[in-house]
Formats: sequence, C-alpha cells, structure tokens
Amino acid sequence: MDKIAAVSNWLDLTPQQIRCLAAEDAVAVLPLAAVEQHGEHLPLSTDLDIAEGLLRAALPQLDPQRRVCVLPALAVGLSLEHTAFAGTLSLSPECALTTVCELGDSVARAGLRRLVLFNTHGGNKAVVDMAALKLRAAHGMLVVRANYFRFAPPEDALPAAELRHGLHGGALETAMMLHLAPHKVRCEVLANHASLGQAMDAKGSLLGPEGEAGFAWMAQDLNPHGVTGNATLADATLGSRLVEHFAAALVRVIEDAAAFDLECLSRGG
Repeated sequence: MDKIAAVSNWLDLTPQQIRCLAAEDAVAVLPLAAVEQHGEHLPLSTDLDIAEGLLRAALPQLDPQRRVCVLPALAVGLSLEHTAFAGTLSLSPECALTTVCELGDSVARAGLRRLVLFNTHGGNKAVVDMAALKLRAAHGMLVVRANYFRFAPPEDALPAAELRHGLHGGALETAMMLHLAPHKVRCEVLANHASLGQAMDAKGSLLGPEGEAGFAWMAQDLNPHGVTGNATLADATLGSRLVEHFAAALVRVIEDAAAFDLECLSRGG
C-alpha cells in the first residue's frame, strides 16, 4: 500500500488507509464553519474561508511524525442569530448538534480516538461544547474544542475595544479575508458599525452580548446592519499577521491533542 502522508484528507483515503491511521493513533480534525451574512463588505463564505485558510497555514507546520487526517468541512452550522438576513443558511440547534455528534460517531467507529473540532463561527460554540461532551461520554475519546476566536490575538494587533466588540464582520475577520480572499471583499463599503455592547460597556454595564454576563441576541439587536466592529481598521498586512498567529496556535492545539495521554480519560465512563 502507498505510504500515507503525515497530513491527509479523509476524502482521498480508502477504508484500509483509514484503518492504518487509526492504528497509528492519528488525530482527526473536523472544521466547523457557517454560511451566513457578514454585512455587505464580506461574502457569505467568510467563516468557511477563514477555516480553510487557517488550516492551509497550519498543517505544513505540524511535526512530520504526527498523523493528522482532515475531514470535509461542515460548511453550514448553527446561524440562528443571523436568520433575519438574506443568504444565511442555518441548521436548527438540534440538527447541528446531531450532525456533529454523528460525524464524531463515524470517526470513533473508524477506530480513531483523537478528534479536534476546529470551529470558526461563534454561533457554533454551544454545539461544539455539547457535542464534545457527548462524544467523550459515548466513546471514551479525546474531543478537543478549538474555537479560533478564543485564541489569544497578537499583542497590539487591534484596539482592545475592537477585539471585545467587533464580534462579526469587524476588523479581525475583514483583515483575514483581505489576506486570504481579497477578491471577495468589497472595500468600497467598509465601515465602522457600532455595537449595542459597546454602548452598554461605556455605561459600566456588566451585562453585554458576550463576556461575564451575556444575553441571547440576534445580529440586528447589536446593529441594524447585522455587523459589529470597525472594518476600516483592516488591511491585508494585518490579515497576514492574524492568520500566521492563529495558525500557529492551531498547530499547538493539534500537537497537544496528538501528545495527550489517553490513559487520563477514564475508560469506565
């Protein structure tokens, strides 16, 4: 049989090759994204483009002794908060959770015991958390919850207020898209979209869209355009820096998942 590459694509493999990867204790990576509105300056594919771009940047940096297999991306996720805007595709919460769990079941059935759920969409956070726990309970496997937007950003990359309140379509996502897919960004309509959360923060409220005490929100609650953040701060140079930084963090996550001692997981339940 042909030698399997250190990093492989699930779709390219045969059943015997998958069995070999399981025997070699490979790490499976499932990218989770969304197809949803990001304002008029970014495409519906933004979260998927970022997921694929970060993976492209990260995978060549992995230790060549590791065995990593990337599953096909789950492009459509849980985007209930964006359904007021045309173009958004969303699974129901129940369907999203079932889908991720059943994909994880398939990974476990193939014999792999290490799974990284690599998520680039904020609305998927709860799904990732619950699916990881369900898969751990059902299969005794290591399931890593890797949400890139929870990775610490580079120091001084953006103002603190933008990082805190530019939750959707702001400088961070726009900059990465200007680096990864500049032809998809409509630079002529870049704007600063203030968030309800920023106004609440200025008044000293502990309550906000995210953070210490968050409330459930629809995108239009935070800004009528469904966008929050100052996209005019973005440029391709910043995007390159962000992609490099987040990709390096993803490399560490996958390496840590590969090195994790599975004996730490109780096999009794």
